[in-house]
Amino acid sequence: ADKYQAMRAAFLKEIPSAPGYTVEQMGKAVLPHLPEALFPNGEKSGWWLKCVQLDLEAKGIIKRDKSSPLRLFKP
Repeated sequence: ADKYQAMRAAFLKEIPSAPGYTVEQMGKAVLPHLPEALFPNGEKSGWWLKCVQLDLEAKGIIKRDKSSPLRLFKP
């Protein structure tokens, strides 16, 4: 739960309100916001990023653009 909450907070800090970051770019953008104690050297951050992304999409908090590669944003 701690890792999820930390990633969610970092994700929501960085997500733009217009189609912007790709998933790869988002992964790099959240790293400075993650606690080193939970994600030493960014370890497992990609897995948690994807979990948070899918959860926030399912809840309608974020959306994905239909471009390729997909871009994430807050509606």
